[in-house]
Amino acid sequence: MASKHSRWSREELLVAFNLYCQMPFGKMHSRNPDIIRLANAIGRTPSSVSMKLVNFASLDPSITSTGRRGLGNASRADKAIWDEFNGDWEGLAVESATHFNDLIKEQPLAQTALKGQYLDIEESDYEGLTRSAQVQVRIKQSFFRKAILSSYGGRCCITQISEPRLLVASHIVPWKTDPKNRLNPRNGLCLSALHDKAFDRGLIAIADNFRVQVSPVLMRFGNEPFINDALIAIHGQRIALPEKFRPEVSFLRWHREYWNDSAYSKSGLL
Repeated sequence: MASKHSRWSREELLVAFNLYCQMPFGKMHSRNPDIIRLANAIGRTPSSVSMKLVNFASLDPSITSTGRRGLGNASRADKAIWDEFNGDWEGLAVESATHFNDLIKEQPLAQTALKGQYLDIEESDYEGLTRSAQVQVRIKQSFFRKAILSSYGGRCCITQISEPRLLVASHIVPWKTDPKNRLNPRNGLCLSALHDKAFDRGLIAIADNFRVQVSPVLMRFGNEPFINDALIAIHGQRIALPEKFRPEVSFLRWHREYWNDSAYSKSGLL
């Protein structure tokens, strides 16, 4: 068991960063039951775990760009874990989730934002996979969903819907297209099921200034009240940006360019 003054091990940093990905910035305090559970599991004080999460926040441009600079004393080891995750989201997500689940399996988290029980898994994600590989896909999808929903406060970034059964952790660049970034939270948006489907099919896109662009294809249905109210009316609306892991502009640009260049899109058969 670690003492409160001992240096953090790599495994401890991994599980702390995993919790950072699951937790809204405003809940990173020592009274949070989930921080207390993790602190007990690794033999540290809730204050030290809370401080570690806030130190990670001080490395997140999405947070520092708003003037919330955390404690500003992230260590070299904290920075190394941050860089390691950003260099290998898939590998580190699985490794950290495995350590994390082993630690807290007797004490499941209580209040961490939207624990990921509604996984956004397509049948195609499982094609040709062994049972062991399917478990790995579930771990990865769970990590991504928790990271996205916690970053957006458990609300659709367009409609502000908060019912988790209607929310999707939507990939900007699809899961199969860019394996390196399939678990990168900056490659995600929290969307309602309807807007996820519209985004996935290129019927809506997000501009570099984070405003919604509605496809001309969809504009043809302006005489249908529901489509007009739910989709066409959001053209030009700015999405609610997440507290953590702001979407990467280059990914949004890839999405727009893919659909602009798609023969399927140009055929009008969307």
